[in-house]
Amino acid sequence: MQTQLADFIRDTPQGKEAEAILCKCVHCGFCTATCPTYQLLGDELDGPRGRIYLIKQFLEGRGATEKTQTHLDRCLTCRNCESTCPSGVQYGRLADIGRQLVEQHVERPASQKLLRWTLKKGLSNGPLFSLAMGLGRSVRPLLPAALKAKVPVRRDPGARPEARHGRRMLVLEGCVQPAMSPGINAATARVLDRLGVSLVAAPQAGCCGAIPYHLSDVPAGLDMMRRNIDAWWPMIESAEVIVMTASGCGAMVKEYGHLLAGDPAYAAKAARITAMTKDLSEVLPAFSEQLVALAGSKPRGKVAWHSPCTLQHGQQIRGKVEALLGALGAEVKLCADSHLCCGSAGTYSVLQSELSYKLRDQKLAALDATGAEVIASANIGCLTHLQSGTNKPVRHWIELVDEMTA
Repeated sequence: MQTQLADFIRDTPQGKEAEAILCKCVHCGFCTATCPTYQLLGDELDGPRGRIYLIKQFLEGRGATEKTQTHLDRCLTCRNCESTCPSGVQYGRLADIGRQLVEQHVERPASQKLLRWTLKKGLSNGPLFSLAMGLGRSVRPLLPAALKAKVPVRRDPGARPEARHGRRMLVLEGCVQPAMSPGINAATARVLDRLGVSLVAAPQAGCCGAIPYHLSDVPAGLDMMRRNIDAWWPMIESAEVIVMTASGCGAMVKEYGHLLAGDPAYAAKAARITAMTKDLSEVLPAFSEQLVALAGSKPRGKVAWHSPCTLQHGQQIRGKVEALLGALGAEVKLCADSHLCCGSAGTYSVLQSELSYKLRDQKLAALDATGAEVIASANIGCLTHLQSGTNKPVRHWIELVDEMTA
C-alpha cells in the first residue's frame, strides 16, 4: 500500500510504525472473512480493511470525523485478522495508533467522555473496583438485568498456600480479577504448590495498563506499565517467570518492551519483563507428567474450550490448554468458529453493548452445541461475559486443573 503521510505524523515514531504496517497491506480482504463486526454489520468500514483505509486517510491529512471514530470504536481489537493475514499486517498496533490520534482530533460528546473516564478510573483501580464490586454484590438481587450481568456471584476461592518453596514464580494480581474471581489465582497457587513452586505477587503491581491504553489514554497506560516494572524489579532475580493468569493482561505485558522502547529509563527493564512473561498455559506443560500423576486416570467429562482472542490471536498460543486438560482426563470440545470473539473485549461490552451481546449469544450457542457440561476459558472478561448469558458453569481452566489434581 502506497502512503503519503502528512507532516504532523510523518517523522514521528508513531508515523514511522504506522507507515511500516500500512505498507504491508495488499488489500486482499482475507481479514474480512474472520472479522466479527464485519460479519454482523456487512459494512466494509466495519472490517479491518476498511478501518485501515480510514486510518490511512487520516494519517495522510484528509481529516477524521465522528463517523471515522465510530467505525474505529466498533473494532473489538480481537486481532483475528492478524491470524488470517497472509502479509503479516500488525493491525492491532495500527488500530491503537489510529484511535489515539483520532481521539485528539474528534471531540466526543460529554456523555461518552464521562463513561470512558469512569471505566478508566474505576476498572484500573483495584481497591476502588473491589469496593464497588462488594457493594454491587450486596444489592445484586435489586439490580437491573444489564447491571446484574456485570456482577458475578461470589464463589469461595479456597485457601491460598504460603510461599514455602525455593522455586518461585511472580504473578500479576491485576485490577478486576481479584474482586471478580479471586479463585483463579488461588487455584494457580495451589497447583504450583503441589509441583514444588511458590506463586508470589508484588503488592504494588496493579492494572497491566491495557484498560487506559486501549481507551486511548496512552500516558496513563504507560505510567501503569512503569509502576508494574518498578514493583516487579526487586523480585525478578528470585523468580523464574512472570505468570499471567488472565490472557488479556498477558498480551499487554508482552508488549511492554515494544511500547516503552523509546523510554531511556525503562526500555531495557521493559524488554526484560516482556522476555520473562509467560501465560500460565506456557508454564504448566513442563509439569504435565507430574500433573497427570496427581490427577490419576479418572474420566472428567466434556469441557467446551473457549480460547480468548488475547490468547489465540494476541499471543498466538493455541492447543496448550486443550492438550493439558485432555491429558488430565477431560474430553475437550472446540465449538464451531472457535476463532471468533465472544464480544467481551475489555470495555467493549459496556461501550458497544448491542454488538457485544450478539457476539456473546452466538458464541454460547456454538459452545452449547458441543454438549459439554462446563465451559472453560482463560480471561476474566470472557469468563464473566459468557457466564452472564448461561446457567452452565463457566470456569477458568486452571480451576479445573486444581480440582483434578487435588
